[in-house]
Amino acid sequence: MLECVVNISEGARRAVVDEIAAAAGRELLDVHTDPHHNRAVLTLVGEEAPRRVARAAVERLDLRRHRGVHPRIGVVDVVPFVPLGGSTMADAVAARDRFAAWVASELGVPAFAYGPERSLPEVRRRAFRDLTPDTGPPEPHPTAGAVAVGARGVLVAWNLWLAEPDLEAARRVAARVRGPHLRALGLAVGPRVQVSMNLIAPEVIGPAEAWDLVTRHVAVAGAELVGLVPAWLLERTDRRRWAQLDLDPERTIEARLARAGLGGP
Repeated sequence: MLECVVNISEGARRAVVDEIAAAAGRELLDVHTDPHHNRAVLTLVGEEAPRRVARAAVERLDLRRHRGVHPRIGVVDVVPFVPLGGSTMADAVAARDRFAAWVASELGVPAFAYGPERSLPEVRRRAFRDLTPDTGPPEPHPTAGAVAVGARGVLVAWNLWLAEPDLEAARRVAARVRGPHLRALGLAVGPRVQVSMNLIAPEVIGPAEAWDLVTRHVAVAGAELVGLVPAWLLERTDRRRWAQLDLDPERTIEARLARAGLGGP
């Protein structure tokens, strides 16, 4: 089984997000929206649901009208495939390549691959500069932009809200804590400020370790989990810290698969 965590560039209009998410059907496990990032994160399973969601997003959204604090290259900004259970990284890479070919041929949207070849931050830095799309037209789609299609392991998208809305402090802290296992940005989100993180090796640096790293430098008001986590992440985390870290057994991939009647990973 493959998980696919589709990030679309719309989070302010919940009705529009719901319309796009509905295209996934029962393969939709979770929807997380943020109006200031103007972004939604849809957790799906399989290969067909991401295609249906991508088509709906390209039909419904226009990147030229998008405003938001989160970096993006397209209305369907990021489409990573993640191996679960008996699936392998080779399966995820194959699914990635099939999606990239499909989105280029069916929707005319150029796609950049990331994973073993290059990282997502590298795609963001280099796209349409010194990096040409792996599939599709050489220029961005007029309304849909481009899409970064990836194959990766489990990643935890997780944010910490600073106690004081000091953007420069958030940026300094993000620079101090980021490394090979943790990506971080300091962002102003409405009247608040956050250190926005991707825990790319949560078995090494999970939410508890990231919390402790950040709070060495700045006071934190609270945490925000974006999307779902695997059950093993809770098992490796002190139960007494789950509430502090915004973790809950109902927000695991396994719990949502069971709720959807799709079995375990």
